[in-house]
Amino acid sequence: QVQLVESGGGLVQPGGSLRLSCAASGLTFSSYAMSWYRQAPGKERELVAGITSTGGSTNYSDYVKGRFTISRDNAKNTVYLQMNSLKPEDTAVYYCRARVGRSIVLDYWGKGTLVTVSS
Repeated sequence: QVQLVESGGGLVQPGGSLRLSCAASGLTFSSYAMSWYRQAPGKERELVAGITSTGGSTNYSDYVKGRFTISRDNAKNTVYLQMNSLKPEDTAVYYCRARVGRSIVLDYWGKGTLVTVSS
């Protein structure tokens, strides 16, 4: 059974930092592209950052570019999101996603972790 378990969320003041983790099990982690999404109250879920299976390439939304960094450790089956210079508008539930394939796609989501940026 595939599981993606996010952790590291919480309350942080504006300008602060958090590091999210997503621990994967039940899949061949090194084969999967990983990404982080977020969903704020009343808004649609949006892509935050993505990383290829080897970690050789990353991409970021314009809203977080320069502030957030995605990374992965294939030996630990874990993907990370380092979030710096946090803003109140970063408040959201952050989700981890694992995806592999083209004609046949395997696509898994975690249950999310809440990040609240407030003074």
